[in-house]
Amino acid sequence: PKRHRIRLNRFRGSRAAPGRALRRFNLNSGFNALGLSEALVRAVSELGYTTPTAIQQQAIPAVLSGGDLLAGAQTGTGKTAGFVLPILQGLATRPALTGKSRKPVRVLILTPTRELAAQVGESVRDYGKHSRASAAIIYGGVSINPQITALKRGVDIVVATPGRLLDHVGQRTVDLSQVEVLVLDEADRMLDMGFLPDMKRVFALLPKAR
Repeated sequence: PKRHRIRLNRFRGSRAAPGRALRRFNLNSGFNALGLSEALVRAVSELGYTTPTAIQQQAIPAVLSGGDLLAGAQTGTGKTAGFVLPILQGLATRPALTGKSRKPVRVLILTPTRELAAQVGESVRDYGKHSRASAAIIYGGVSINPQITALKRGVDIVVATPGRLLDHVGQRTVDLSQVEVLVLDEADRMLDMGFLPDMKRVFALLPKAR
């Protein structure tokens, strides 16, 4: 597969006030020029973003083209949108390969903490509000029952911490056999926190081709 590596240390993106974004946004430039669908561009502009940051300008086309991507940049530079937006586009343009009645999990995003899982999950919902993609946010420290209910309904995207995800695996409430895209958000932090054994257990449950 293709492999892309991006590392940016310091840069700034621009953001307009949300109420003025639609008036200022030019659909012939910015996020639209990166190959994103009208629904995603509209969601981004409604959130007040007018110009992609450097990490987004490089990461979005790389993810859309397929293959593996390793990217690093400072907090607050838009890394999450850099992978969430092209993932949502991929879900919309590629039908799920399944004969099961329940919608399969097609994207797995692992995060080291529940706070980051919640933030990424919020981004998925915000950017995907004009799409049909559904998501479940899975982390510990809260009741597992609402998470089980969400997974039983079927979701396209699971955002999870490794430990709670493995709890669901043990209870057979999540099926990772049809995951097409794996994202390790803040992978270095997960390793620093000792999650490598759990990560390896998760990897073993995923398809080899993804």
